[in-house]
Amino acid sequence: MSSTLLEVTRASHEEVERLERIIVKDLQNEPPSNKDRLYQSHRVRNMIEQITSTNKKLIEIYEDKDSARKDEIAALGGQTATGTNVFSAFYDRLKEIREYHRRHPAARVVDANDEYEQLLKEEPQIEFSGEEAVGRYLDLHELYNDYINSKFGEQIEYSAYLDVFSQPERISRKLKLTRQYQEYLQKLLEYLIYFFERTEPLQDLGRIFSKVITEFEEQWTNGMVEGWEHESQENGNIPAEHYAIDLDYYSTVEELMEVGPERLKEAVPFNSVQRGFFLQRIHLLRSWTENILPKALAGPQQNGNAVTLQPSADAKEIALIEAKVKRLCDLLQETIIRTKENVEKKQALTYEEMEAEREEEEVQAESESDDEEQQIYNPLKLPMGWDGKPIPYWLYKLHGLGQEFKCEICGNHSYWGRRAYERHFKEWRHQHGMRCLGIPNTKNFNEITSIEEAKHLWERIQERQGLNKWRPDLEEEYEDKEGNIYNKKTYTDLQRQGLI
Repeated sequence: MSSTLLEVTRASHEEVERLERIIVKDLQNEPPSNKDRLYQSHRVRNMIEQITSTNKKLIEIYEDKDSARKDEIAALGGQTATGTNVFSAFYDRLKEIREYHRRHPAARVVDANDEYEQLLKEEPQIEFSGEEAVGRYLDLHELYNDYINSKFGEQIEYSAYLDVFSQPERISRKLKLTRQYQEYLQKLLEYLIYFFERTEPLQDLGRIFSKVITEFEEQWTNGMVEGWEHESQENGNIPAEHYAIDLDYYSTVEELMEVGPERLKEAVPFNSVQRGFFLQRIHLLRSWTENILPKALAGPQQNGNAVTLQPSADAKEIALIEAKVKRLCDLLQETIIRTKENVEKKQALTYEEMEAEREEEEVQAESESDDEEQQIYNPLKLPMGWDGKPIPYWLYKLHGLGQEFKCEICGNHSYWGRRAYERHFKEWRHQHGMRCLGIPNTKNFNEITSIEEAKHLWERIQERQGLNKWRPDLEEEYEDKEGNIYNKKTYTDLQRQGLI
């Protein structure tokens, strides 16, 4: 019965509206754990993709390039080749409906809400390695091995690598133009994109990279890209240094030809001995082409103390990849810090302790229930922590959360723990109570919680400042014959002058 184009249009609009309501309903629920947050984000992402796909189909229907929608509307109005016959079209459609129900007597209306409600309980399949711990940590061990075994890297610990992998400006520019660095950088970018898409599916990565490219193009034009200041200046003078080409990295002539004659020309050393070894290594790779070798033998053109070099063709591409990597590292800064803390914690544990911790995490993950109304075992009535579970008892005792402080100025409100009690003197509740008493909330009234004590202290402060001292010359009143009121000083002055 839903084979007609208009029925398909109506059903598509209904599906979009239902999905929108399900998204709103899902986002109103606060996920209790990181795993539930990921499931929620991926569910919403999948529903958004369904809405986008359905809207594209609706656009095609409304554009009506084949005039199918127009013909169906005309048919519903009874317009045929012989003329207009509304009753004939109506009875033909009624006959079709009756025939359908005769063939399907058990047909019933299915509540689509039941199907859509199941989407709220869906657990999308998200792949994470054991080191990533469901998106809590990064797994950069493979890239770390590539880094320490490369010409551009250095021998450092994995925890130190987590600090420097997001800082490509630390690497010398002449080492960045090697193919080994380009492959490493591309692999790093692909992993960060893959991790970001799994942990932040609701983020629009295309829009983020579009902004990065726009800012990069402007900085590249102005020569302000960090680490590539001279590279973006056409025909600029670059200090006398050579871009290193590691011949050990190339096994065939075809691979070395991809470097190009200009890069080989720049890499030829000035020193005659070094230059001889360089060319000898090229000959060891087999015979060389006639076009590239003479250009390499020509050597770089010197001009005084500086060497004039043309910007490398792929330098801009490398710099752009670095900009994308740095942007992703900024977005994943909290994850990077969390990963480093986890690595440092593991370094202080024995193998048995790490195994015990891993088993405990697995048991805890299996015991997590999706039922929001599940009762949490809390016989000591401890306060809830950030994860929705009672805080440890030792932390409860450490902060003195079992000690109650009452403040009469705050309406006999209770504060648990010394820290909360001291902090409440600057909070809105206590400030409002002091304002109602007509007393300024200054440091003099810290630790004062009684209304009577606060009033008594305020009176003493006023007496000390002389605000309540009786001053007859200013406060004693006199009245003349016309009923004008003066203070004593003014009345005496006017009387002496004979004006009264």
